Amino acid sequence: MNTPAPLSEETARPLGPLPVGHPRVEARKVGVLLVNLGTPDATDFRSMRRYLREFLSDRRVIETPRAIWLPILYGIVLNTRPGRVGKAYQTIWNKDLDESYLRTYTRNQSDRLAEALGDHPTVKVDWAMRYGQPSIADKLEALKAAGCDRIVLFPLYPQYAAATTATVNDKAFQALMKMRWQPALRTVPPYHDDPAYIEAIAASIEAHLATLDWEPEIVLSSFHGIPQSYFDKGDPYHCHCMKTARLVRERLGWSKERFMPTFQSRFGPEEWLQPYTDKTVEKLAKEGVKRIAVINPGFVSDCLETLEEIAGEAAEIFHHNGGEHFTHIPCLNDSTGGMDVIEAVVRRELQGWV
Repeated sequence: MNTPAPLSEETARPLGPLPVGHPRVEARKVGVLLVNLGTPDATDFRSMRRYLREFLSDRRVIETPRAIWLPILYGIVLNTRPGRVGKAYQTIWNKDLDESYLRTYTRNQSDRLAEALGDHPTVKVDWAMRYGQPSIADKLEALKAAGCDRIVLFPLYPQYAAATTATVNDKAFQALMKMRWQPALRTVPPYHDDPAYIEAIAASIEAHLATLDWEPEIVLSSFHGIPQSYFDKGDPYHCHCMKTARLVRERLGWSKERFMPTFQSRFGPEEWLQPYTDKTVEKLAKEGVKRIAVINPGFVSDCLETLEEIAGEAAEIFHHNGGEHFTHIPCLNDSTGGMDVIEAVVRRELQGWV
């Protein structure tokens, strides 16, 4: 018996005429949805409050029992934090486009990936935010309406954490629960040790340091932190971060003393993963270290936590305590190296579908 040849991308569509009155069926396509954390629509109090309410209401982000956390959130945090965070956003806002740089870079990554995948005409690329706009649910609906019956969901986090990767997946599956005709969904696994990613991070460090007229004594690899209790419950995030740092250090051929992993952005009184970036920067300066650099390998795009917290606040801490030279190494963003990583991961996950 002869086995029929598989349908090609060009022929993978309903065969023959549809019955009279049958709903229109689009030709089969494959969607790729890039998803990053999120961004406020503007820096004013109301916009910041709306964004922080959605973000800090997520049970994956704040695991404190609701009876304890919600009175704190609505009674204190959402009345005080929006103004303070809004002012911080104003210092790093993309004023040319009147949006956050996270939105700018994520849109650019989507556009550039679509160009790179031009050899697959049935692949449609789009982008969304876990918190804020455009939403995951809206973009999944749009991809489905465009004929995508298979979708690769790409949470843009190299290291897995329940508060990042898992909550993106949660939101996507919640959206699918409301669909009668669901597309098949693939979720991209963490790529913290992917050779393309490690090479891109190491190469970005070398390229940036080559532009300086001084050499850092120490380079900090600063990752976003999570509460220690999340790690104790089994979250693999700390292990992923430490492996990334080790592989980058080995690729650079540096000692443990020269390339040090740290954790930033802690919130509230609970103990978080250590060593803390801000405390480490202060300690190094007080010990006589005069030249340091900081990179954020866990962030695909520069954002508030890298541009304001590291390039701004950490630099100020270092200089205030006796340091002389401080530089922040930019994230991969939509650079050629960064796009090479995203493309490599997506092409791998598309195998068997295109």
